[in-house]
Amino acid sequence: MRWLRVFAAVLATLAVAQGAAAENSESLLVPESRLPPKKIALVFGQKIAYYDAGSGPVLVLVHGFASEARFDWGHVIVPLAAHHRVIALDQIGFGASDKPSIDYSIQTYVDFLGEFLRTLQVKGFSLVGESLGGWISALYTIEALGPANQGAYALPAPQKLVLEDAAGMVPLTAAMKKVIVSGTLEEAKGVAIVFHDKSRVTDDFVRENFAMKLKANDGSTERLLVGNPKLDTEVVGGRLSAIAIPTLVVWGGDDEIVPLVQGRGYAAGIQGAKLVIVPECGHAASIEKPKEFLAAVLPFVD
Repeated sequence: MRWLRVFAAVLATLAVAQGAAAENSESLLVPESRLPPKKIALVFGQKIAYYDAGSGPVLVLVHGFASEARFDWGHVIVPLAAHHRVIALDQIGFGASDKPSIDYSIQTYVDFLGEFLRTLQVKGFSLVGESLGGWISALYTIEALGPANQGAYALPAPQKLVLEDAAGMVPLTAAMKKVIVSGTLEEAKGVAIVFHDKSRVTDDFVRENFAMKLKANDGSTERLLVGNPKLDTEVVGGRLSAIAIPTLVVWGGDDEIVPLVQGRGYAAGIQGAKLVIVPECGHAASIEKPKEFLAAVLPFVD
């Protein structure tokens, strides 16, 4: 019977290898046809595009800098929506949302997120932020839980918080600014800094991502935000003790943009926070290692 056990072990090994190969061969950018159609909400008179899928406990997903909901969350929206209501917005100035010429800061995004949630009458939700979205989510939570958050226009308070490779522990670094909008296909190859496995950044992916960025037309937003000196005063590293809700910190072990040391800083600064490190992963497990991201997040938000 020993040969049966050996044969079973070989089959299991082949299945794992095939699964890994399938995941690695899948494009990093999910086709729009595999996602629900976007909806539009008017927030301060501006159009905010968003996905709204599933039912159950509410998850609000906040994407990162120079990005949009499809790029950061495309691989996880549908799986999360199996047992949750998932709301993933294109933040003001990005993606398919309006792009007013304003003085963009982290507070801008906190204000818009609060008004967006009030407009959709969202309450009792978990807040999930990646990169810039993590910085926004952290500051949003600090303000939402603060004693001054009262009255008709109070920020709806999250019940749980997930920070994925979040910026905002320290001022922006040169690496964080490298993801700014590209003007040529050669420059567009710089998106590889987001990922650990550079082999997945194929020519087809670069071209498709470049086209998506051109369609978003958010270069002005990126430059206005990065160039705003207010950002240095909006870092949250010294304010994390104000986050008094269950918090999960998910970090790529090989993040080249926001190093793991900052993830450890977030986890250490928030009482009771749990840190999950995804090995052989760059700046966003939700894109590069969605199965590992879901394995960490789903038990936490259920």
